[in-house]
Amino acid sequence: MLQSLSIRDIVLIEALDLEFGSGLSVLTGETGAGKSILLDSLGLALGNRADSGLVRQGTEKAQVTASFDAPKAGSKLALYLQDNDIDVEPGEPLIIKRSVKADGGSRAFVNDQPCSATLLRELGSRLIEIHGQHDDRGLINPKGHRTLLDTYAGADGAKVRQAFEGWQSAKAALEKALNDQEAAEQDREYLEHSVAELSKFAPQPGEEQELALERATMMKGEKLTGDLEAIRAAFDGSNGGLASLRAAARRLDRIAEDHPLLTEALQALDRAVIEASEAEEKLNDAAHALTFDPQRLDDMETRLFDLRALARKHRVEGDALPQLLADLETRLSAISDGGKSLGALEANVKAAKQAYVDAAEALRVKRTKAAKALDKAVAGELVPLKLDAARFETLLEPLEEDRWGANGMDRIEFLISTNPGAPLAPLGKIASGGELSRFILALKVALAEEGGAKTIIFDEVDRGVGGAVASAIGDRLARLSKSAQLLVVTHSPQVASKGNAHMLINKSSNGTVSRTDVNALDDDGRRQEIARMLSGADVTDEARAQADRLLEGV
Repeated sequence: MLQSLSIRDIVLIEALDLEFGSGLSVLTGETGAGKSILLDSLGLALGNRADSGLVRQGTEKAQVTASFDAPKAGSKLALYLQDNDIDVEPGEPLIIKRSVKADGGSRAFVNDQPCSATLLRELGSRLIEIHGQHDDRGLINPKGHRTLLDTYAGADGAKVRQAFEGWQSAKAALEKALNDQEAAEQDREYLEHSVAELSKFAPQPGEEQELALERATMMKGEKLTGDLEAIRAAFDGSNGGLASLRAAARRLDRIAEDHPLLTEALQALDRAVIEASEAEEKLNDAAHALTFDPQRLDDMETRLFDLRALARKHRVEGDALPQLLADLETRLSAISDGGKSLGALEANVKAAKQAYVDAAEALRVKRTKAAKALDKAVAGELVPLKLDAARFETLLEPLEEDRWGANGMDRIEFLISTNPGAPLAPLGKIASGGELSRFILALKVALAEEGGAKTIIFDEVDRGVGGAVASAIGDRLARLSKSAQLLVVTHSPQVASKGNAHMLINKSSNGTVSRTDVNALDDDGRRQEIARMLSGADVTDEARAQADRLLEGV
């Protein structure tokens, strides 16, 4: 609920501080007194476009501060503030402050925390509803009718939205698979050739490095063959070095006991034979490892060069060829198995669509029931508003499948007819402004019990009507104010008399500067203002008496 409104330097308002209570508060004043300025100021606080034209002439900036009751813990408003990182201490009021500079710059704060104009608009729509003769939002614009009906029905569209997202996701997966399948089919010939070529070659992991190493070793062997043969010749044969050492050792062994030095010489000679034997063994191993085989070298080089040629052809490293073969085999297999995969995805799409249809149809049942109840409730409000011959109907018709969406499968629009036999037409196309205002009021009264913003503003909803009709409008507003805080800008004394509080908007001028003020009226002031509304500038005793009768009827 709106607690207070503080306005500084907006158009004709220099400084204005207003306090608001529950129930019905009426604002009256002569035409041009500045009622629109008051609403523009409130609109600024609620996130409307910051127009530098609102800044009072001669000042640098304009500012509006609106204070609301503390949000209830766990309420949608509290959760919204929490989701947007706006801290509100328990029990503390929610304070919105908006300023606009003469050069066009603006700033917005919620409980002293900076926020964007977009967030402010979203927050403002949760705090206050403003309805006027040119209202182009929820009640007139068909785009808002679905939300209003769902709210009236108490329907949560989360399941429908989730099911729709699931259906769209399944369709996207199927579409991607179809595109992949089509692309794969176009590549079939290339894949088959590449797989056959690579399979025949059969590259092995690490093969390029192994071949290169072996090739380098064989080429070294070709270079070292002569030297190795010469060295081995020095060891081999009856006249070789190793044979000579062994012969010497045998002869020395027969005489070593004759002198200690001969024993030591034999021991040294035995060690030399052992070391020479090991050297001979290593030379034989090296000769075997470095064996030069021209045919083997030719085969090896052919394999290595072919491997590197394949790698260049497929633009990969040689060691990546085995993985490339596996990948190409997978892609080729996918073409053959694509039918099975597509079948599973098609089944997923069918199941997801059915889940969406089931959820949307369940929502449609709730909407249909709520539409009938709403039509009946609005019809009950039309009679007191002297629209006995009028009809109201909530249109609920199925949409074509290509228009189904996250909000369901229905088109919803409020239709009316004001004359007997006249066809139903969209709510916004009614000819009479007075009738439109009363339809808005009737619809709002019918919807009010289902929640919504706790503060509602009606801007001259009684325009173009008077007498008994205006009195009926006042009664409806009074009834609506029992479930919400109402602020009503009115020119009707019948409506003004129903208020729990009455504020008078005045414009004054000293000849050079004009200013607008708002004053809360006491009982005598209310009587005088309602009498003025009845009789005009010259307030007569008869007008005062009639004002008394209206006030007594409250």
